Amino acid sequence: MITLRGLTKRYGEKTVVDDLTFAVPPGRVTGFLGPNGAGKSTTMRMTVGLDAPHAGEVLIDGKRYAELRHPLREVGALLEAKALHPGRSAGKHLLAMARSNGIPARRVEEALATVGLTDVAGKRAGQFSLGMGQRLGIAGALLGDPGVLMFDEPVNGLDPDGVRWVRQLMRSLAEEGRTVFVSSHLMSEMQLTADRLVVIGKGKLLADATLDEFIAANSRSTVAVRVPVPAELRKLDERLRDAGITTRVTGADELLAHDVAVGTVGDLAHELGVRLHGLGERTASLEQAYMELTASSVEYGTGVAA
Repeated sequence: MITLRGLTKRYGEKTVVDDLTFAVPPGRVTGFLGPNGAGKSTTMRMTVGLDAPHAGEVLIDGKRYAELRHPLREVGALLEAKALHPGRSAGKHLLAMARSNGIPARRVEEALATVGLTDVAGKRAGQFSLGMGQRLGIAGALLGDPGVLMFDEPVNGLDPDGVRWVRQLMRSLAEEGRTVFVSSHLMSEMQLTADRLVVIGKGKLLADATLDEFIAANSRSTVAVRVPVPAELRKLDERLRDAGITTRVTGADELLAHDVAVGTVGDLAHELGVRLHGLGERTASLEQAYMELTASSVEYGTGVAA
């Protein structure tokens, strides 16, 4: 388990991480989300002692990272895929890591096999593509068979097959009872991978909830209605608006009604004698809920509407 208590980090006069307090439990994949500059990478760096907080602490199973005797056996982290000696082969890079933490040499071959790099074990890491570098970084995180794993943008540079592989790997690690903490900007991938979400903006905690709880709390309920006759679509739209329901016509035969029950829309259509070709609740995506929550926390927005 990872536990953060009042974690605060400043660079000059800017507070990058502001009094963060939350826990990352074992047995689940916890997604770590936030806009660029929110403080995600800084938080992860402080977790493994690469940055020092100005206040608060991060504990790994009750201990600070500096107190761990063999840290790679307890915490595996992928923070920067290219943070390695470019002249070393993939195998030698992992072997050096293993020797520094008393990890058996056989784990090098096992880790390379897990990430699909066995055939390039003798290739210099500096010649790796971005995707291969990501795989080598993941191998390094898995090397000590740790109970706590952290990944910062693990699918960066991977092809679709690699992205799916990472997703399956994250979930399998969590199913083994490990703590898995993953930062990503890919909302669609997080929706398929994460069980829980921690969301920060401008260094502050915005949400700490299960995936379903987060989406429900940060999105509007929407009913989609398909009406094949344009005149009847307009009639139903007017009736819904008269009832104080917010609507939006999205096509020649479809409208969306917000914050209303499916049954209410169906009953109003029946009263008007409007024939429907479709009626159902439309579930919001993680991306929609995330954008709604973090709209006021974006530091580097483009000002262009999507």
